[in-house]
Amino acid sequence: MGYVDWSLQGLELSNCNCDHGCPCQFNALPTRGNCRASVAMRVDRGHFGEVKLDGVVWAGLFAWPKAIHEGNGEAAVIIDERATEEQRNALLTILSGAETEPGATIFNVFASTFTKMHPPMFTRIEFEGDLETRLGRLIVPGVVEMTTSPIKNPVTGAEHRATVNLPHGFEYTSAEFCSGSTKTKSGAPIAHDWDGRHAHLALLHLTPHGPVR
Repeated sequence: MGYVDWSLQGLELSNCNCDHGCPCQFNALPTRGNCRASVAMRVDRGHFGEVKLDGVVWAGLFAWPKAIHEGNGEAAVIIDERATEEQRNALLTILSGAETEPGATIFNVFASTFTKMHPPMFTRIEFEGDLETRLGRLIVPGVVEMTTSPIKNPVTGAEHRATVNLPHGFEYTSAEFCSGSTKTKSGAPIAHDWDGRHAHLALLHLTPHGPVR
């Protein structure tokens, strides 16, 4: 089967409600029996067919009542208001898992676990992130705020660095693990509220056939 040629390259911030490390990364069950997450990506270079996606930012709020693979999840996608209608439609197609080889990307895999999709939101997104320092920030006014920072040694307070490699991962090949906090606002369709939980920053390069390594 042929797919529309698309590519997303850029920095991803991800923060979930599990403890540092996130059991999902190791095929284990979530720390608290359920999974809730906020994710954002700045597309530095990208396209969907002839539609350029350079500079577009998107974010997502997700929740599953148990482990992700058990389904019944819900998702809400947010796209920066500066994206054109063509760019919005292109991103929504990619994020839905469509035009993707089955099982090749995190978008396609997760799509099969959702039973509720909230209407997409098109609003202002503030995004900052640095892979080396593990510092990141996502602000969607009135909806959600997420921050990431280095994990700290509980005894000395020194920064602790952990890099995880997944040679066959469907999201990233290498990620900087860190600590993150997410708090949603009244305008969020999915509620999140936690501090000091698992987060990671990664440079993604995704295509219809999976990550480019």
